[in-house]
Amino acid sequence: MAAFFFIMHNLAKGYSCITEHYSLFCASNKPKSIWTEIMVSFLFHLGRFFLLLGSMFRTLERPIIYYRLMMSEMVSMIMGSMVIVVIISVFIGAVSTLQTAYQLVTSLVPNSIIGSVVSATTLLELSPTVLTFILAGRIGSKIASEIGTMRVTEQIDALEVMGVNASAYLILPKVLAGLVAFPVLVTISAFLAHLGGMVAGDVSGAVTSLEFTIGVQTYYDPYQVLVMYVKAFTFGFIITTVSAYQGFYTRGGALEVGASSTKAVVYSCLSMVLADYLIAEIML
Repeated sequence: MAAFFFIMHNLAKGYSCITEHYSLFCASNKPKSIWTEIMVSFLFHLGRFFLLLGSMFRTLERPIIYYRLMMSEMVSMIMGSMVIVVIISVFIGAVSTLQTAYQLVTSLVPNSIIGSVVSATTLLELSPTVLTFILAGRIGSKIASEIGTMRVTEQIDALEVMGVNASAYLILPKVLAGLVAFPVLVTISAFLAHLGGMVAGDVSGAVTSLEFTIGVQTYYDPYQVLVMYVKAFTFGFIITTVSAYQGFYTRGGALEVGASSTKAVVYSCLSMVLADYLIAEIML
């Protein structure tokens, strides 16, 4: 813990230096390259993002407070997203089965292969990645708009005046809830995608439910489940933290809150694309 705060202290020094140079850079009348502006802005926001994460662990309140807030946020994330998760997951599995069967129309390949292909695709990409892109639009925009509204209405300032660590009180429960809720939603999605694929294959006549199940069981690899959960944890962390960052530093009024919600979704999706590639490169 001491090492963590030492790192955060050094980051704060670096961030103050970046902020000073960023202000001088913006105030300068000298012509600036567009790439220079992008790089300086990126470093500025990156430093402020990590400092916000570090500030969540300073002057924490009683654990029971964060536990209650986390449980409330977790229930909201899971139950509020359940309908869209069920509908999308079932049809993702169904469409994957039909398209795989269409591409494997040959007597040289057994029909059970369809089940294995759909299962691997669902576990590695469809449930943990495609679903979380959709959840970023619902959960991410909700987090950004909630915190952004509190910022522009000066509720966060009131918390800070009362001596409450606003970043810990508002953001930490959402991050912890996301680390639990996203793996749960991805697990439900993977199960329903398999079920939807099996039913669709049976109804269409492309593959029987028995052949589908044999293919899933024969070529099942537990490592794919591990990759799925790594992606779920990573994407849950990215969506909650990036969205909270956008909302926490909102300035202005209602229009700026809407802009922060849009940025939260866009930046979360871009970060997840990069993280998805890195996880695939490292683990596969």
